Amino acid sequence: MVYRVYVEKKLPFAAEAKDMAEQLRTLYHLTGVEKVRVINRYDVEETTPELLETAKRTVFSEPQLDDVSEELNTDGAALVFAVEYLPGQFDQRADSAAQCIQFISGGERPLVATAKVYAVYGKLEEKDTEVIQGSVINPVESRLATMDKPETLKTIHADPANVKVLEGFTQLDRQELEGFLEDYGLAMDLDDLEFLQSYFREEGRQPTITEVRVVDTYWSDHCRHTTFSTHLDRIEIDDQEIQGAYERYLAAREEVYGVERAAQRPQTLMDMATIGTKTLKKRGLLPELDESEEINACSIRVEAQVDGKPQTWLLDISR
Repeated sequence: MVYRVYVEKKLPFAAEAKDMAEQLRTLYHLTGVEKVRVINRYDVEETTPELLETAKRTVFSEPQLDDVSEELNTDGAALVFAVEYLPGQFDQRADSAAQCIQFISGGERPLVATAKVYAVYGKLEEKDTEVIQGSVINPVESRLATMDKPETLKTIHADPANVKVLEGFTQLDRQELEGFLEDYGLAMDLDDLEFLQSYFREEGRQPTITEVRVVDTYWSDHCRHTTFSTHLDRIEIDDQEIQGAYERYLAAREEVYGVERAAQRPQTLMDMATIGTKTLKKRGLLPELDESEEINACSIRVEAQVDGKPQTWLLDISR
């Protein structure tokens, strides 16, 4: 059996709801919004009514701050919807709740699913619904959730189909590879794809679509920063404050690279992102900075005492 619990901050502590209402009025110009309620919804399975009652007071809520109910009353609301994580996204709130309930019971870990319910009050137009939902839904990680309670939280996974083998991939010429890039929407460039093709020629086999997708992911913008390395040939800025920041960037380039090299060096988003650190280094203000081929972490050199003797160590500040 699936139990459902709603938890909402008491009015004096409903900061998230108040902030959202203010944001809708000021940033999105939805002046008809009067108030917003934000309610955390918990669905729990494989637990007992007694344990659920304990969890209401100790896991799902703080009695002095939250109101708890098994029914949702949104009478008078102009818009009510729920948002949940996409399948496969890690739900920290649900996982923590399940662990805490297991800790209390000393038994098996229950199944927990969470969603956030939004109730918007005021005078809204039909077009406002999409704006309001878009302000809280990041399609990369979340989606609209049904308001109905599920019969079970257990996930049934269908047997996956056989992975597609890209027959004829190693025989494609350069023009056909260009079409392949477009058809599959790959992030790598044509030279990368030709290199991959040569690898599988040496292997004497055709790749699967999974192999191509995995390589494409690790050779994509995220890891190689191809987007950030794109040469910016024409830059137009309407905002005066941003224009001032851009002019400071140009001045910093001349300080770091010299006037002649700065004029020849391409302007890129990566250069903009790193020019501040380069300027500090140029001025001798970053003596501990460590330079390496590693681009996914920040490293500095520090002196550490090991067995009473000073040693030079690298301190990595990773994402």
